[in-house]
This record gives sequence, C-alpha cells and structure tokens, in this order.
Amino acid sequence: MSNDLKNLIHGRETYIADFGPDFVMKRPLPTLGDVARNEWLAKQHRTKEIIDEIHAVGNPRYHIPRMSFIKDDEYQLLEERAPGEHLSAELFHTLSRRQRYEIIDGIAAFLVDMNELKPIQDVQRHKIASEIKFDRLDNFINNKMSTWFNEDEVQFMSRVRDNIGTFEYETRPAWSHCDLNPGNVLYDQKTSTLSFIDFAEANYNFIYRDIFAPLQIELNIFRPVYETYCRIHNDSIYSMPGIRNENLRQIMKYRVMGTMLRRFIKASDDLRTNPSGQKGIENNKNKVEFMRAQIAAILDIERQFSK
Repeated sequence: MSNDLKNLIHGRETYIADFGPDFVMKRPLPTLGDVARNEWLAKQHRTKEIIDEIHAVGNPRYHIPRMSFIKDDEYQLLEERAPGEHLSAELFHTLSRRQRYEIIDGIAAFLVDMNELKPIQDVQRHKIASEIKFDRLDNFINNKMSTWFNEDEVQFMSRVRDNIGTFEYETRPAWSHCDLNPGNVLYDQKTSTLSFIDFAEANYNFIYRDIFAPLQIELNIFRPVYETYCRIHNDSIYSMPGIRNENLRQIMKYRVMGTMLRRFIKASDDLRTNPSGQKGIENNKNKVEFMRAQIAAILDIERQFSK
C-alpha cells in the first residue's frame, strides 16, 4: 500500500476524500480487484435505495444524509456530510436536558420508521446466545479464564453464561438499521440535528436488536427510548409489552448483557497465555482490565434488574 493511501481516511473497502464542508466523495480502495470493486458498487446502489426510502418518510425528528449520485464508470459516489460529531456518551452528558430529550425522541422515531418501512414478519422464538460467539465464551470460561481472573469472577461469568445461554423469547423480525452504534449517529449541537448514517448493513433483524442497540446502551437511554417507541409505534400492526412487563425486563437485561459479553469475548480472543516480550505482557494487562470493567458493568445491570 502506498504512503498516499495510508494517509487517506479509509475502512476495509472504502476511502473517503474531502469534498468541501457539505459533501464527501467515496471510492473503493485501489487495492481491491475487479470483482471486489463491482461488489462494492452493487453495495452502494443497495445502500442508496435504503437511504432514499427512509429519507422519503420525511420525519423532522431526525436527519438522513443523502447519496447525491453514484458514477458507475468511475466507481465513485458523492454523499452529503452529516453535521456535528459522533454521539458518544461524553457528548451526550454535556447536552442540555431538552437536547437529550430530543435525541431520545429522535432515536425512537427513527427506530419506528425503520421497523415500519417494510412489513413486520411473524413472531419467532429467538435465543440471544445465537448472536454472540457463544462457543468462544464457553471455552474461555471453562479452560482459560482462571489464568487471569479469581474464582469469584469465574463463577459469576459461568452463571451469566448459563443464564444467557438458555434464555429465549418471542420476537418479530423487522426492517432494521442493524449497526446502531455511536460511530453511525451524529449530533449537531448548534442546530439540534440528529443524523443516522451507514445503512450498508440494513436488513431484517429481530426487533429488540436495534431497540436495545449499543448506542442506547452506551448512552444509558435504552429504557426511555423503549418507552417512547411504545408510545409512537403503530399498535394495530404489532404490539409491544410495557416497560414493567416481566418478560420484557428479562429481554432488556439479557440484550444489554449481550452487548457487554461481545466486548468481553473480543478482548478474550487477544489474551496470550505466554506473551512474548513487554508489549505482550502490557497488552494482556490492558485486556484484563477492560474485561474486568465489562464484568462490573454486567454485575451492575444484574443488580438494577433485581430491584
């Protein structure tokens, strides 16, 4: 890869070129072959269709940046730039009460509009464990965790694994964004504009997946977002249990825990039993500290839902 390419803002498939204050130009990485470039192009056309559909709803509570055009022969697209900055917990907690309320309202409105953009599917049984790398979690707890963690921590995570491994519930697949995290939501304090971006993963998914997504969990607003969702969704199409419903509380608890478990599993994959050199030792130390933070967060959620 050339030095010029290294200096570009890019992901696994796309690099972004600055195109003034209001737009960005996107192209596939020059390292991609012809087949991958054509797959990239097809993905952009599909994403544009999804963006155009949700944009056409015209809900003033949130903003969807448009793809202005795609030039197939040059493998490039021009996209509106979302105003503001990524909606992190740090940003959220600096905002006024009114702004935080507007964000909660906007997220709930976006979720409802996405879910109702296409027909809601029939009720199915679903296990949260099927969404995470459960085999890796099981193997780590049984065979490796005691290398870095004490007996109480291992026993606690064993119990969490057993509980989430057997928990299942009824839910519906609905049209969803499928990647709601702080990196894909921006907020402009000057104009109070809430923007949703990156619809490449949009598809049918189980309805609670987006409602209790990493974004709402990181901002600790999953309860008010759900309550607002329930007030504004079309109850004649599908019903949603109230926030005090015991089954809903279990769904909420294990969905939140599931997000933390994904982080725990990802960090565990990077641990080395016999690290080589100081860098490996330091990496293990940082990963263990991060994993302990996830254990503490899971314990806190368990305590909250036991009240």
